[in-house]
Amino acid sequence: MNTKDIKILLVDDEPDILEIVGFNLANEGYTIITAENGLEAVKKAKKEKPHLIVLDVMMPEMDGIEACEHIRQIPELKDVIITFLTARGEDYSQLAGFDAGADDYITKPIKPKVLVSKVKALLRRYRKEEKQGNIIIIGDLTINRDEYNIILKGKKINLPRKEFELLSLLASKPEKVFKRDEILDKVWGNDVIVGGRTIDVHIRKLREKIGDYSFKTVKGVGYKFVSDDKEI
Repeated sequence: MNTKDIKILLVDDEPDILEIVGFNLANEGYTIITAENGLEAVKKAKKEKPHLIVLDVMMPEMDGIEACEHIRQIPELKDVIITFLTARGEDYSQLAGFDAGADDYITKPIKPKVLVSKVKALLRRYRKEEKQGNIIIIGDLTINRDEYNIILKGKKINLPRKEFELLSLLASKPEKVFKRDEILDKVWGNDVIVGGRTIDVHIRKLREKIGDYSFKTVKGVGYKFVSDDKEI
């Protein structure tokens, strides 16, 4: 997908941020849509159907958390990527954002060039991830879910079932932060009672086999798969 075909909705009540961030992203070729509050964001998201929404937390009319919840209830926007802009130290906002359905968060103040790099990383699933049935191809990594087969840089890697399922889940949406409860539910299910450390152990083993840079820990929340460490 070409950058000109990708729509990004920027939502912030500070015009300067909309102007600066919008200018830098537009220079990359993205189509930029802006909104100044959560209520306007919901309306424009439903109308424009963006690929990515960069959403401030503290705004008039409707805050970012509530706006995210409303957007996630719109069926045609269930797969849109949502990242929050949060001020440093607002851990409560980050956790609330993930609970509302956000994929990630960006801490501000942030340099425009760094923000552009983070946006590119979040959009990588549209540009670099190829899905053919139950096959996921990301860079040098190929995951065949039907055959429980992993090929990394042309070399076949054998993984135990749970490690394979964990990798498959995280790699299905690069840059999306999967919460620990979601991982436990989708990989281990409700029939088996396991502790939170179980995820950590499996992540450690995957880092040894796939590459440490491929997995990022989001403190207090969960994990995400990073498809290219050079752009983060």
